Amino acid sequence: MKSASRLALEPAGFPVLADDVLEFHAARLLLLLKHAGIGNKIDGLTKLAKLDFFVRYPQFFEAVCKKIGKQVESPKHGIESSMVRFHYGPWDKRYYHVLSYLEAKGLIAVESEGAKFVFRLTDSGKQITKALDQSGNFTDLIAQMKAVKVVFGNKAGSTLKDLIYQTFDAEVASLHLDEVIG
Repeated sequence: MKSASRLALEPAGFPVLADDVLEFHAARLLLLLKHAGIGNKIDGLTKLAKLDFFVRYPQFFEAVCKKIGKQVESPKHGIESSMVRFHYGPWDKRYYHVLSYLEAKGLIAVESEGAKFVFRLTDSGKQITKALDQSGNFTDLIAQMKAVKVVFGNKAGSTLKDLIYQTFDAEVASLHLDEVIG
């Protein structure tokens, strides 16, 4: 994963996927804090990862909503960016890198509350998310985040992890560690 400024140094015609661009993931996590979090924050890395999973995998979001009796239709239909199966369910190995980047840029604050970390947008982060909202480039992604928040915004990360494991045994729980969720 490289920053956009580093990718600019590559030769013309160098293939670049959005999934390989640091700022793509940074923008998504900033928007996740704003639109899927409560009060511009998310309590716990497990919850952040599970909310992100339901944003990135809208077909799984729709399936779990059907299971729990919620009527929703995701505005997005394809996988936003792949995740892997890890110890506590869906995970992206880039989280530590991206979250450190956002904290270093002063866009998020990371606080420790007991055994969990709380991720909160700073004033600068709120300004950036406002610009991202207004750009029109993230309309479907934001709509998906808002739908995820309505259904799961008040749930604990461990509750979401358990729900994912119970609902998606073959697709997630039975995968080997580090295997890509399809």
